[in-house]
Amino acid sequence: MSELISMRASAASKALQDGSLSSVELTQAHLDRMDATEGALGAFLARSANALEAAASIDQRRAAGESLSPLAGVPIAIKDVLCTTDMVTTAGSRILEGWTPPYDATVVSKLREAGMVALGKTNMDEFAMGSSTEHSGYHPTHNPWDPTVAPGGSGGGSAAAVAAKQAPLAVGSDTGGSIRQPASFTGTVGVKPTYGGVSRYGVIALASSLDQVGPVSRTVLDSALLHDVITGHDPRDATSIPTPWVSMAAAAERGARAETLTGVRVGVVSELLGEGISPAVRQRFDEAVELLTQQGAEVVEVNMPHCEYAVAAYYLILPAEASSNLAKFDSVRFGLRVTPEGNPTVEDVMSATRDAGFGDEVKRRIILGTYALSAGYYDAYYGSAQKVRTLIQQDFAQAFEKVDVLISPSTPTTAFPLGAKMEDPLAMWAGDVTTIPVNLAGIPGMSLPMGLSAEDGLPVGLQVMAPAYQDARLYEVGATIERLFEERDGYLVSERVPEVK
Repeated sequence: MSELISMRASAASKALQDGSLSSVELTQAHLDRMDATEGALGAFLARSANALEAAASIDQRRAAGESLSPLAGVPIAIKDVLCTTDMVTTAGSRILEGWTPPYDATVVSKLREAGMVALGKTNMDEFAMGSSTEHSGYHPTHNPWDPTVAPGGSGGGSAAAVAAKQAPLAVGSDTGGSIRQPASFTGTVGVKPTYGGVSRYGVIALASSLDQVGPVSRTVLDSALLHDVITGHDPRDATSIPTPWVSMAAAAERGARAETLTGVRVGVVSELLGEGISPAVRQRFDEAVELLTQQGAEVVEVNMPHCEYAVAAYYLILPAEASSNLAKFDSVRFGLRVTPEGNPTVEDVMSATRDAGFGDEVKRRIILGTYALSAGYYDAYYGSAQKVRTLIQQDFAQAFEKVDVLISPSTPTTAFPLGAKMEDPLAMWAGDVTTIPVNLAGIPGMSLPMGLSAEDGLPVGLQVMAPAYQDARLYEVGATIERLFEERDGYLVSERVPEVK
């Protein structure tokens, strides 16, 4: 089993195609891994009842000579924010407990069309509001590197499942870092695509102008292969970009073959290296910069002065949009309904339901967002935050006139202890300082492991950013950097996770 669960998705794809491996064997190995480790991790909220049946179907189709997708037969975990007709979809909230959607999200439909085998739905902070997966309405998820520390959030379940080899691939959603921050904490690769590059149809919305679905894996190439499956225009999503996308996998393969970074201009964002970056993270980042320089990259410092206002702007824009999006959970149409005693009005039922169904973090952000949108405050808060967003977009545009990619630490620190920030929401929010600007600008960003902390032995993530629509550039440069790290260390961090007990 250990050999099968340790296979990269790219290697599993080749083995499935040449007939040396069956999807049933590969799927069973990962289901067995889930059985052995899920009690310690809590990475999943639901498990597929027909995974082996789906795997057997792929094996039969391949045996019959049918032309299949490169990832056909490869198992995958799905963040519980994406609608699935054959499994419950709760967005990590008690207000949707037991709800099975009547339709699949477009991304899920694409996974099914590609012949990928869904293993289950992964745990998350409620409605993707959180940075530790402790705000799940059901249970926390533990980090495979150390069960006492957080796996990040909101997509800690997807990242933990991939890191612990419960699944070779997963999909997550990223509104302010919910793919990249857990990737950094768990030593995996997580990518937020260009906004509009992957359909949001069937994704339970948090902040509609920020949400984006993306891949989680253990290598850059594996993420690229999954990205190729889920990307593309969707007429059912008004924000979907009607543009053709080049192969991300081909870009990653080119990058992995590149001998040096000669000719690549890399910008270090000085504003993302300031207060809050731990010495251990800064040490690994400085070492990474030195390595890139030695390998021929032209590394320059880039100033983006408005990034220092990103967190403040984000925590006005996101709550405002969340307040609007979550108004649909009203006890009337679907989901939980709590009826007070006596002769309650509709408003009484709605109030009781939302009080019982929403957790503290969701309530906090709804209140903040409703206030920011209220009469007399809209321009001062939400309107001003949108102006800051425009300035940040302009900062990125000016920076990319000088460089090909930008880099920063993915997170200011390594994974923090579970429970350490639950009583201090501002401290929790401050941890998103390096990831949030990417969402505000709508550009693609990737987190890949750049080593282990000398302080606590936990993974440290490097964030690579590219201009909008240049996701392929992100993969090409990211794959070269990943190879350089592997050659330097003699291993990939993503494949060195301690045994989960």
